[in-house]
Amino acid sequence: MLSIGSILPSNQTPLGALPARFKRQRVLIVGCGDVGLRAAGLLAGRVRLLALTSTPERAPALRARGIVPLAGNLDDPASLRRLAGLAQRVLHLAPPPAPREEAGAPWWRDPRTLALVRVLARRTRPAALVYGSTSGVYGDCHGERVAEWRPVSPHTARAHRRVDAEAAVRHFGRGGSRASILRIPGIYAPDRSGGTPRERLLRGTPVLRPEDDVYTNHIHADDLARACCAALWRGAAQRVYHASDDTELKMGDYFDLAADLYRLPRPPRVARSAAGEQLSLMLLSFMSESRRLDNRRLRRELRLALRYPTVREGLAQMAAH
Repeated sequence: MLSIGSILPSNQTPLGALPARFKRQRVLIVGCGDVGLRAAGLLAGRVRLLALTSTPERAPALRARGIVPLAGNLDDPASLRRLAGLAQRVLHLAPPPAPREEAGAPWWRDPRTLALVRVLARRTRPAALVYGSTSGVYGDCHGERVAEWRPVSPHTARAHRRVDAEAAVRHFGRGGSRASILRIPGIYAPDRSGGTPRERLLRGTPVLRPEDDVYTNHIHADDLARACCAALWRGAAQRVYHASDDTELKMGDYFDLAADLYRLPRPPRVARSAAGEQLSLMLLSFMSESRRLDNRRLRRELRLALRYPTVREGLAQMAAH
């Protein structure tokens, strides 16, 4: 696998051994949660790592990982001023806020991303900005295979806010920075909070019967972190990538597979007409959208070889743990 320019491949990082000129670069992570920390682990020792945090108590833990904590809050634009001209590459993984309650506030806006790109546009712009969006921007595709050029059709408030964030990132990219967007499906990993289906299986939460079921898409958190790092260097300007694995399973089949690997009972199946009486509104929203993400750009352009190409490999790792 070729890496950036003449960079040699490595078994430890999707970027290979970075040359000296990259070691002087600063990478800013905005939204340094689980995936951000995994990406930081891949880049540690190769670049200077910075992370925006609104929680002072996190600073010691970030420093222990070789990350310089920067105090700031995306909901307070004035606190972001020091970010201007600070980093050559920015990984933006912070989610939009919940809709604002004050009168007249547009529910579909993501003021956090707007505040970030406005401050990044001051002084020297970063060479690259990578934004972690969601595959939910497509809405329900009735199980069709979806490529990155498919028009967005968000059905939920959170998906509308992601579309707004993507638009802000694209607009920022027209000013000279290379802006790329990763559309991310369901994230799983055994060492991630809520990252396994085990608890849901133990609760016996039902899934839809086969004739009502929907296709879902997945990515292991480690592979997603590697995709984020690859996009920081290899992502093309104004380019969207599906950060998804090769799995083509309906939701019920996914939970059946997990149950078999965990040696737990398979979940009960229910008709869609009865699901509203047994499932939360959040679960129902996930069960109302069906699509199969095409990830060829991820493989060909970002040149990422997935460590967990399907959920079978990832779930088998979980079962082993």
